[in-house]
Amino acid sequence: MSTLQIGLAVAGGAVLAGVIAYNTWTSRRNAPKQAVPEPATVPAEGMADAEGQRQDPTFGQDHTFDREPTFDSGLSPLTVPEKKPGLDALIDVMTPVVLDAVVSGDAALAAMPTTRRAGSKPFAVEGLNVATQTWETPAPGRRYSAFQAGVQLANRTGALNEIEYSEFVMKAQAFADAVNGAPEFPEMIDEVARGRELDQFASGHDAQLSFTLRARQAAWSPGYVQQHAARVGFIAGVIPGRMVLPASAPHSPAVLGLAFDTQAAMADDLSQSAIREVTLSLDVPQVHRSEQPFVRMRDASIALAAAMDGIITDDNGQVLRAETMDVIGADLEQLYDTLDARDLSAGSVLARRLFS
Repeated sequence: MSTLQIGLAVAGGAVLAGVIAYNTWTSRRNAPKQAVPEPATVPAEGMADAEGQRQDPTFGQDHTFDREPTFDSGLSPLTVPEKKPGLDALIDVMTPVVLDAVVSGDAALAAMPTTRRAGSKPFAVEGLNVATQTWETPAPGRRYSAFQAGVQLANRTGALNEIEYSEFVMKAQAFADAVNGAPEFPEMIDEVARGRELDQFASGHDAQLSFTLRARQAAWSPGYVQQHAARVGFIAGVIPGRMVLPASAPHSPAVLGLAFDTQAAMADDLSQSAIREVTLSLDVPQVHRSEQPFVRMRDASIALAAAMDGIITDDNGQVLRAETMDVIGADLEQLYDTLDARDLSAGSVLARRLFS
């Protein structure tokens, strides 16, 4: 073999090795970022084993993230059913049902319609408990001296219309007949007009915000996203690819939501599942202002962007700068004040019903 051939072979080998090395580097650079093991928890003061040696507390499972976590499909504490709020004349059509005699809770339940909606609006019946003299959802073993039926005037599907009102009348009348009661219905024209006015107000004062966190370079694995989100307070939701920031009050709606591709969260190999964007969301009327939801949304977005090498954008991909967020925050304070003045404070039972 000539010197030229040897030189060409060596050069070719060097080029091939360079290509392989570059491809390997590129592959590693573009691979989804993975969760890393968390540092060991510092043991609590005074915690010791039988021989006097302090130990880290255990919880029956490994809580590090050295492997991709799975997403629990079970119910979280946030999904525990809460007591249903009562009817209110501010957002409901109210129909009293006068009785000739006391009616048992069992009889009332047997008289209930099979569906608790009139069109797209919630329908409900409450009874006046003989023992407590309070209005409540009928329950077995109790006795009631009066009833009232109601249908919601508006929600996010729109205002109560004539067809829905007529369906409400039929259901309320059927219930009243079954318990030997006499209903007193308000005028349909007045109630439908009231529903339209309430819907107009709600439509002009509804706000559902979202920030999108986009990866600058390498994509993220589900475990990487979950690990960093957990560090700013998020917990796994019921649906794969969904996390929530819990409220301080029990059984209250989550303060914020965090979502990414559900299919990526359900992939067979989560370590190779690539996520390039995550959405943080806030349903303003559903969360009380005392939770400071927008401030926490802003802070969480900034913290996640810094830790995960991402940028914060709006739905159209425009970068959200600090001054833009300041304007949004100021607008929200005015919205809170308006809702308060209308007795529909954000996070209240009535606001959560109206804006649903």
